[in-house]
Amino acid sequence: MYNKSKGFKRIVSLSAAAVCMMSALNFAPLNDKMSADAADDIMTAFEITKNMKIGWNYGNSLDAVGKSGLDSEIAWGNPKATQETFDAVKAKGFNTVRLPTTWYQHLDASGKIDPEWMARVREVVDYCYKNDMYVILNIHHEEWINRPDFDKAYDEMSAQLKNIWKQIAEEFKDYDQHLIFEGMNEPRAAGTDYEWWLAPGAPTEKLFEVVNKLNQDFVDTVRSVESPYKDTRLLSCPPYCASGSDINMMSGLKIPNDPYVAASVHAYSPYDFCMGDGNHNTFSETYATDLEGILKNIRKTFIDNNIPVILGEFSASNFNNTEARCEWATAYISLAKSYGFPCVLWDNDARGNSDQSEAHDYLDRDTNTWYEDSGQVIDAMMAVHADDSIVWGAKDFTTQKQYKHDDISKGTEIKNTAGDYDSSVDGKEGSPAQIIKFAEFKDKDIAVQYKGGDPELAFMDADWGGWTTVKPYYIDEKNGIAYFSSDDIANAWGDTSTLNSVIIRANGKTTVIKSAIVNKGVLVDTPEKPKPTGTTTTTQTTSSNGSTTTTTTTVTGDFVFDVIKLPVELKGEKTLKFTIEGTATASVGGGICYEADEWTSIDWSGNVGKDGKLEVEVDVSKIPASVKNVEIQIWWSNVWNSETKTSTDTPAKLSIGSAPKPTDSDVKAGDANGDGEVSLADAVFIMQAVANPDEYTITNVNAADVVNHGDGITSTDALAIQLVGISLLSAEDLPTTSEVIDALLKK
Repeated sequence: MYNKSKGFKRIVSLSAAAVCMMSALNFAPLNDKMSADAADDIMTAFEITKNMKIGWNYGNSLDAVGKSGLDSEIAWGNPKATQETFDAVKAKGFNTVRLPTTWYQHLDASGKIDPEWMARVREVVDYCYKNDMYVILNIHHEEWINRPDFDKAYDEMSAQLKNIWKQIAEEFKDYDQHLIFEGMNEPRAAGTDYEWWLAPGAPTEKLFEVVNKLNQDFVDTVRSVESPYKDTRLLSCPPYCASGSDINMMSGLKIPNDPYVAASVHAYSPYDFCMGDGNHNTFSETYATDLEGILKNIRKTFIDNNIPVILGEFSASNFNNTEARCEWATAYISLAKSYGFPCVLWDNDARGNSDQSEAHDYLDRDTNTWYEDSGQVIDAMMAVHADDSIVWGAKDFTTQKQYKHDDISKGTEIKNTAGDYDSSVDGKEGSPAQIIKFAEFKDKDIAVQYKGGDPELAFMDADWGGWTTVKPYYIDEKNGIAYFSSDDIANAWGDTSTLNSVIIRANGKTTVIKSAIVNKGVLVDTPEKPKPTGTTTTTQTTSSNGSTTTTTTTVTGDFVFDVIKLPVELKGEKTLKFTIEGTATASVGGGICYEADEWTSIDWSGNVGKDGKLEVEVDVSKIPASVKNVEIQIWWSNVWNSETKTSTDTPAKLSIGSAPKPTDSDVKAGDANGDGEVSLADAVFIMQAVANPDEYTITNVNAADVVNHGDGITSTDALAIQLVGISLLSAEDLPTTSEVIDALLKK
């Protein structure tokens, strides 16, 4: 897989954007030697998805079928869009527009797209471009793709897909990175019992193979068209039926080996609340847990594997439940923002639809105004994007509750559940059923240790009926353990006296390592530091006359449980060795933390020996050579108490000989971003940090402060580095003075 960069560094020569930033920061303009080398500022794929933020679908319009020619846009009852339509979308806070578009009905006998239709699509794209918005253009509702024989019709579909995308790519070849192409909408075997889910017996591997081959055809075709953005236009590829709620379908997607390809998924989740037959009046804790699991799986499948992702469709249909939809919207966008992917709201303006599950009505397109109730739902989304406490790309939902549990090995094992399971394989969807009565786990949790897709529990009665599925309420990702609450199980089942057996179900491919009944988790909303513990010392003193005095002294421990850190400088080591000193048998864990393209940790753990020491050796060979400074951290240190069946926090010390605390004094002057080179990328980084210090932090202060060293980092430092970039100043002459810079600019 291509190693895509998620960092903020862009591919820079001397960019027009950098010149604009200089102007905004009151830079003195540079001479013509700089502008002669100017080139476009190219965003990385992850920068594009971050800048897209949140989007809106122009649904049931360009994708409508049933009429010919330009009138097809109004075939499903919506008026034709105008510039005012997208002005309203931009004013509401959306930064992206997705244009679902159907093409097959606009082809002539030779396969050429009707020029009038192409011109109309281009006109709508331009409406968005005039508002400086990102645009996703796709092929949508194509009957030649969505067909029962999908797994057998690759050759025919491939030829048609290449034909259409060749023409689209030619038409829009001069549009910059704001235009994104989406290869297909929801490719699937329409009309089969595995159209929307992988029913047992479905030709799963063949379905995945065809989707992956079509995605590769799409990428190859677009890349074959000469364009200034031939290699840097973001292309998005869906898994089978674009499912973002089925981890097996997502796992079947093989992203083409290309740095500018993103995954494209849809998630009307949780479905029972958004479109199904569930309770629409309350966005319950169960719904919230379900949603978190679905969006987390999207993150785990793609973001965690360095693949950008666009959630191209999501919505909660209007069941006259505005308050609940607002709560859903807040939770949804909070998760997506913290996981680092943009979401595009589906809007078909179907107010009053006889099928209420498809009433995704937000913008009244007759007046280009927002419906009052649905507008509140969008306002809830925009409030999340305005909330700086929810950080884009953070790996965990910033308001996620945390629970502390006993060690799973201390619980009552549920036997015969371990094994490898696959939800798409008939007979291997889950573990063998195990007899279990509710009384066995009442007021407790069921814990499942696993690898792969997050598991679910399915319960049945004595007649193997009443099948009821329950999702975990909490997942300890570090240790790979899913926890299921007896309260959730009771609420889902009903009369618990009839509950008789349980199956651990796979979610995609799941390996169950162990399952057990454990004590309920303890909620830790805001973990408190333990108070210093007291150590009691008893001393006996015998005087010369033979009398004995007993003195009891309480010595207050100075330990406060915090993350313990030790900065270390790497000098080419393949392994990093350090010593932990603490209570014998204590379980200790932490990470080797560093920042390359993103903040990363290499986790470690172990047990303190009887001598009170733990020698730790961690493989650091995969840390990029450009990273010199790392931090050893201890995240926990505790001892298991077999009597109370609890873990007690204990102090620990961290040492690594005489390793000095790293400073940036030895970093090359001018190398502000720490990549080992002095280049224009450093100048752009400094300008970004000056303009937006909350988002861009310079850690190599000595390296960045190259003009009048000691006066702090200013735009003049960036100016000096740009002079190095155009060979008016040598990197060896840094640091320098403002007088030198002024003299060079006058030349």
